[in-house]
Amino acid sequence: MENFLRPIYQERASDPNTLGILMMEKTNPNSPLTDNFDIILLIIVKEAEQEWFVKHYESASETAAMHIVKESTLMEWIDTSSSRRAVEWVINGRVVYDRNEYISNLKDKLRDFPLQKRNLRKAIEFGKLVKSYNEAKALFASKNYKDANSKVFYSLHYLARLAVVEKGYYPEVTVWNQVKNIDIEIYKLYEEFIDSSEEMEKKIQLMILAMDYVINHRAEVSAEHLLSIMRTKDEPWSYAELKMNPFVEPYTLDLSVIISYLEEKEIILPVLEETKGVGVFHRKYKISDF
Repeated sequence: MENFLRPIYQERASDPNTLGILMMEKTNPNSPLTDNFDIILLIIVKEAEQEWFVKHYESASETAAMHIVKESTLMEWIDTSSSRRAVEWVINGRVVYDRNEYISNLKDKLRDFPLQKRNLRKAIEFGKLVKSYNEAKALFASKNYKDANSKVFYSLHYLARLAVVEKGYYPEVTVWNQVKNIDIEIYKLYEEFIDSSEEMEKKIQLMILAMDYVINHRAEVSAEHLLSIMRTKDEPWSYAELKMNPFVEPYTLDLSVIISYLEEKEIILPVLEETKGVGVFHRKYKISDF
């Protein structure tokens, strides 16, 4: 298959618009990482009419998928976790072409995981975690135990991803293998939930209590990206102002639940401003210690 693909990627390599080419090969019969293709060819380009173009090939019963991705799109995927597979392709893929060490430098950046980007990813994962956790509590309270069980599992997954980011790594598809080596507390929570012999109701109740402590303990650090934005001015922020801030855009869908949780834990405080309506106030927010 690689012999068949070589003329294709050699032609792309000769294009000055191509920054680098990586190849990811299937190692197991069932391979979600490569969408069950035998080979993934990732071609990173500086400019393109389409941000992401995909073409499928087959030769001698082997299959391949070629992904041509605009550099800015790939970086958005990496920064916001829009495509975890793409991150693994870059980290673990074999370099077949590297213009001016672009791929080598990109791999170094992924290993470094700068603090600013790390804080953004923590905010994204924290928003998903709090939303899923709140849904689990609501489902448990309404005695929908099977649905609550499912939401607790998702919450644990987001918690695992958050733990990985906190340690300075990008979450991969096999996130629990990462967590096992870097955050044993979270991994034990996962094991207790999966291996528990308790009745479902009791198992969920215990996990909700345990997760409440863990999430609360991590809240301020996890929301640092949002809190740092709020520190940029002395006046309280309206929800609309925060929502419209371009730096908040990657987690804007979960912004409301993040603010609600931070208010509940008194990390931020509500500020009421009078309107023309009697007894009606604008609700704004400020950091409690700012």
